[in-house]
Amino acid sequence: MDKKTISRDGTELAYTRAGQGPAVILVSGAMSTGGTVAPLGGLLARRCTVLTYDRRGRGDSGDTAPFAVEREVEDLAALIDVAGGEACLYGVSSGGALALRAAASGLPVPRVAVYETPYAVDEEAVRGRATYTERLTEALDHGRRGDAVELFLRLTGLAEEMIQRARQSPMWAGMEAIAPTLAYDDAVMAGGRVPADLLAALGVPVLAVAGGDSPLWLREATRAVAEAAPHGTYRLLEGQTHVVDPNVLAPVLAEFFGV
Repeated sequence: MDKKTISRDGTELAYTRAGQGPAVILVSGAMSTGGTVAPLGGLLARRCTVLTYDRRGRGDSGDTAPFAVEREVEDLAALIDVAGGEACLYGVSSGGALALRAAASGLPVPRVAVYETPYAVDEEAVRGRATYTERLTEALDHGRRGDAVELFLRLTGLAEEMIQRARQSPMWAGMEAIAPTLAYDDAVMAGGRVPADLLAALGVPVLAVAGGDSPLWLREATRAVAEAAPHGTYRLLEGQTHVVDPNVLAPVLAEFFGV
């Protein structure tokens, strides 16, 4: 990240800016930095101005306690100011929940697109999220960052042997470094249910995209987002999973954002 701006509470935010034309801000999900969406940003920058950034507590950005979801919305407000006063938003996974909340807050966001925001689609899943929140809070309160990362990986459905293999990998230290931000994404998800009232109040077009090879519940959650938004559209990308190919996704977003 080669540029910095300051959020309302004084937190320094690191970002990159590329391209020309209408602005689009890319919002990463849990356990990731702006670098995760950088390949997508590079493709979109051929058509528009793209801002990628490290969410607070990650990468080159700072952090300020206490955390509140409103602070992350203010972070996006600061980036929209940098972009020229208006910007479309794209959020992946839990970053999609943040993008939707930011758009619903009244920020100047003409369009918002999300990819597989992992909302719970039944009561059993909601109970599972509540258990995750409780255990995550306990692990982070006691400084057990590795345990917090394990909890998150299990929530995503990663097999136990893969989790233990990850623990032995060079990337584990980096995952532990940003483990406290798992609580931020958990707060953004607000219990996990599809925020029907929030989505119903959105007056801007919403594109909800899912991968055809992703689990059924993720596809159902994505469709639920589109159906709850008055101007929502659901799009399925055949052959894609939760880790979507930027080359497949970029043309879909470019069409939706009109760039």
